[in-house]
Amino acid sequence: MKNQSTQKLKYFFVISQQSIFSMSSILIIDDEQPIRKTLREILEYEKFKVVEAENGLAALELIKTNKFDVVLCDIKMPQMDGLEVLEKIQELSDVPVVMISGHGNIDTAVEAIKRGAFDYISKPPDLNRLLVTIRNALDRHSLVTETRKLKQKISKTYEIVGESPAIMQIKEMIERVAPTNARVLITGENGTGKELVARWLHELSARAGNSFIEVNCAAIPGELIESQLFGHEKGSFTSAIKQRKGDFELASGGTLFLDEIGDMSLSAQAKVLRALQENKITRVGGEKEIPVDVRVVAATNKNVKDEIAKNNFREDLYHRLSVIIIHVPPLRERLEDIPLLVEHFAQEIAISQGKAAKMFSPKAIEELKKLQWTGNIRELRNVVERLIILSGNEVSDKDVKLFARPLA
Repeated sequence: MKNQSTQKLKYFFVISQQSIFSMSSILIIDDEQPIRKTLREILEYEKFKVVEAENGLAALELIKTNKFDVVLCDIKMPQMDGLEVLEKIQELSDVPVVMISGHGNIDTAVEAIKRGAFDYISKPPDLNRLLVTIRNALDRHSLVTETRKLKQKISKTYEIVGESPAIMQIKEMIERVAPTNARVLITGENGTGKELVARWLHELSARAGNSFIEVNCAAIPGELIESQLFGHEKGSFTSAIKQRKGDFELASGGTLFLDEIGDMSLSAQAKVLRALQENKITRVGGEKEIPVDVRVVAATNKNVKDEIAKNNFREDLYHRLSVIIIHVPPLRERLEDIPLLVEHFAQEIAISQGKAAKMFSPKAIEELKKLQWTGNIRELRNVVERLIILSGNEVSDKDVKLFARPLA
C-alpha cells in the first residue's frame, strides 16, 4: 500500500509543472519519521532542499544557524507542541510557518492563524493544496525580504551624514521628537537637507508603517494648492472630471510634509489652520467634513517672522506648526562634515554606476572646504559626481580647482 501511494505521488508530480521555486529550503518538523520521509520525497522531487527535525527543540536549533524559506510544522508533538514552536520561531525569524496536523479542527486552524501561522493544512495533506500553500508562502517570504531590503536602501539614501555638533544636535532632537505627534517646523536654506529631517521624523515615529506624503508648496500654483491638499468633488471646477482625494486624506495615519510652506497662499493657509485645529477637512466643492489623522511636518527657507510682519504668513498658523523648531545649518557652518559627505556621495555614486568608489586626496578635501557652498549639500553632491566623472583614478586638488566651479 505504501509503495502504491508513493507511485501515485510520483505520477502526480510527473504531470505537474516544474516548480519555479526550486532549491528553496524547507524545514519539516514532525515527530513521525514516515511523515517526514513522505514529505521529503514529495518536496525533493520538486527540487526543494529539505531539512528534517524530529521535535521542536531540534528545529529551533536549526533555525538559529540556518536560513529556511518555509517551515512545515506538526502540531501534536512531545516536549513542545507545534503552537509553542510557532511562537519561538517568530522570535527568531520571519520565515512563514505552515502548520500540519492529523488531529485538527476549525478551532485549531483558527488558533494557529491567530498566532501567526501562514496557513494550516490537515493530514494527510492534499498534494495540490500543499504545493500551492508552499508556493504562496515563498511568494510572501520573498516579498517581505524585498520590502526589507528596499527600506534599508531608502534609509541609506536618506541618511543624515555628519558628526559636527550642529548635526549631532539635530539627530538627538529627531530621536526625542519623532515618537511624539508634535508638529515640527524645519528651517534652513535651500539644499541643506530639510527633507531628510522630515523623513527621519517619520521613519522613527509610530507612523512609519503608513504614508509619508510630500507637498512642495512652491511648485504648485496658488489656484491648485487647495485641491492638492484637500481634494475636490467632481464638477467643482472646470477640469474636475472626477472626485479626487487630497494629500491630507492620503496621508491619514502617516505624515504630511509641507515643504516650502512660506510660499503657500493665505487662503490655503486658512484651510490648513482649520485642518490642524479640528483634524477635519472639506474637499473643494464639497460640504461633508472628513476626519483625518495626520502628523504635519513643515519646512521653509524663509524667515517666517519677517513674512508675518509683511502679512504674507498667518501668525496663528506659525504657532500651530512650530511646536518644535529644528534649524538645519548651511554647509559653510559645518565644514568639518565635508569629508564624511564626500565619502558618502562617492560610495552612493559608485553603487549607482556599478563601479568601485573613487578616492579623494586629502588636498582635494581641503580644497573643497575652501569653496562657498551657496547650494549647500545638494550642490556638494553635484560637484562630487562631476569630479568623479571628469577626474582620473583619484580626485586631486587640481581637479577640484579645475572642475568644481565650471562657470567661474
